Amino acid sequence: MLVEVLAAHLPAYTKVVVSGNRGGLPLPLTLGPSCLGRVIDVAPDVFHVAPGDIVLDTALLDAGDGDEILVGWVGLGGSGAGSERTDRMRAVWHDGVFAERALCAKETLVKLPGAEHHPDPARLSFLPWLCIAASGLHAAGPLAGRDVAVIGATGQLGGAAVLMALAEGAATVTAVGRNKEALDRLGELGPRVRTHRLSGDRTTDAAAIGPVDIVLDALGATPTADATMAGYDSLRGRGTLVLVGGVRQDLTIPYGDLMHRRLTVRGSWMSDDRTVTTVWNLIRSGALDLSTVDVHTVGLDDPAAALDLAERTTGLGFVALVP
Repeated sequence: MLVEVLAAHLPAYTKVVVSGNRGGLPLPLTLGPSCLGRVIDVAPDVFHVAPGDIVLDTALLDAGDGDEILVGWVGLGGSGAGSERTDRMRAVWHDGVFAERALCAKETLVKLPGAEHHPDPARLSFLPWLCIAASGLHAAGPLAGRDVAVIGATGQLGGAAVLMALAEGAATVTAVGRNKEALDRLGELGPRVRTHRLSGDRTTDAAAIGPVDIVLDALGATPTADATMAGYDSLRGRGTLVLVGGVRQDLTIPYGDLMHRRLTVRGSWMSDDRTVTTVWNLIRSGALDLSTVDVHTVGLDDPAAALDLAERTTGLGFVALVP
């Protein structure tokens, strides 16, 4: 399908991707892992969307059996190591959406009914990160009335997770991170939000975070896994730890503790079409208010400046590319 790009989220770590520190890219390519777009034209075998529809391009192309790629980006599903088949997928579908128009695989597009009336497409381009956060939270079961903690809440994915947990009825949401300014901003979201600034001591942090029913770890690369394990330690019996971030450390899970407290550790990567629809309906109904998110818009004319701005933008703020 051919899509007019209305707005695309420029992740804070895009400069790291460009420098080659997040994995190989099938060069040359147009970067861009997701966008909000308007369908211009479709192939004859496309029936779920039509020209004029507003869609979310998730970039997730799934061939089954664990072979998944993020078109225009560095992500690989399954083992994360790639395969002969993912190499072929990336050879065919390599260009992303940081452009005025994009050619997208039909499997990556989800229709957003009513989105043509949304007044701020740039703000709506934060939807993919909300969906990734929502998929992680849903992996732990229903959120209503439960206590949730988000480790790495001061990042964009963590901030999205705080918003999602509140929208879906969590009793309390404990935002955990290191950036005091970002934590203070999250604390202003309402009385259900608690904040904790990481001390670096696992025992101290666990006591301050918990007890909670669900911990979502949205941390990026960290020198140790102590913050993640503090989240694990903060769980109540039968609680769930969900991993959605970029921690590169191995986790030492105590066998007996996991067994006797009946804990669950889950992994979650990206999101599916059903989650996209669920999150969009929350936004459409007003249950999820995006007015709390700061949007900084950039164009295509100065890529270096756009990458610098994205790198400096975190928490409840993000950069939207509006071609």
